[in-house]
Amino acid sequence: MSEKADLDAAYVPSSEVVARTIGDELVIVPLAAGLGDLEGELYSLNETGRAVWSRLDGRSLRAVAADLAVEFEAEPGVLERDAAGLIEELLRRRIVVRKPD
Repeated sequence: MSEKADLDAAYVPSSEVVARTIGDELVIVPLAAGLGDLEGELYSLNETGRAVWSRLDGRSLRAVAADLAVEFEAEPGVLERDAAGLIEELLRRRIVVRKPD
């Protein structure tokens, strides 16, 4: 069963991945076997995904979504759903982890 994203929790990149920007693309490389779906698989994020990733710095997911709503001139609820969906996928792949309280 996949973990649900908690809008009041903070998430951070796993210590078992490395992320690098190459041109306009953010590439995430798992460093440990068993992360992601396949060993050695690379991941990239779209513009919104990159914006979420760049804000995984200890703020709650709700605060990240509110910040993005201002930046992208979008409804906060839409950004909350999008950010939560991304975090759930990254949690499933163990690319991000919930920051301890």
